[in-house]
Amino acid sequence: MRITEREVDDIPVYEVEPPTLKSGLHIIYLHGGAYLFEITSYHWRLIAEMAERLGARVTVPIYRLAPDHTFPAIFGPVHTVCSEILRRDAPEKVVFMGDSAGGNMAVVLTMMAAEQGLPIPGHHVLISPGLDMSLKNPALYEVEKLDPWLGIEGGKEAIRLFAPGMETTDWRISPIFGDLSVLPRTLILSGTRDVLSPDTVIFVEKARAAGVDIELMLEPGMIHVWPLIDMPEARRARDRIVAFLNETELAD
Repeated sequence: MRITEREVDDIPVYEVEPPTLKSGLHIIYLHGGAYLFEITSYHWRLIAEMAERLGARVTVPIYRLAPDHTFPAIFGPVHTVCSEILRRDAPEKVVFMGDSAGGNMAVVLTMMAAEQGLPIPGHHVLISPGLDMSLKNPALYEVEKLDPWLGIEGGKEAIRLFAPGMETTDWRISPIFGDLSVLPRTLILSGTRDVLSPDTVIFVEKARAAGVDIELMLEPGMIHVWPLIDMPEARRARDRIVAFLNETELAD
């Protein structure tokens, strides 16, 4: 990989490119971690695999984290990065990809762009995204019993630190309450042992009703962000991501 670093509004932004750019796609990858934790080696391995297999450039903004920073300071620089790329590149070739909190950020950034009359990305790839951070759905409590990783109370605390004073039904925190009709063609990957999966299913239903071309890969028995782990189910998930984005290239 060719890796370069620059700064945008005092945050580092990495550009990852394979030796040969075979694709016109430009992926912006937004890492997960509940807005509290740094990017990990699991993220970088996925980013490198996507760059290599798709022959695509991947931009990775390393956003500020809570609790030292909150919603405006976390989102502001990333919004700048995304807006610059959407204005400069063909927006239909831009992909917002993110896992967990990064999936949340991808959807919110698209909604922000639409609200401001800016171009929106051509595609979303969302891995175990957080889409309703009110965490009020009673179905979550049944799935929580099966989830070895995430908990409802921990999720509420993360949102309190990330967005103090904001209503959890604000679409900038919970995009399920926003205008879903503005979303592009979307692939969502979720697992049935992920406490966020019931709200993901509802989000998909609402998005389809709003006219969005959206595909849900709901993997039985899988946990939060399982596509980042090296195991057969994860490899199938990554194959689907690559196929989904290759279909995009062929369609264009």
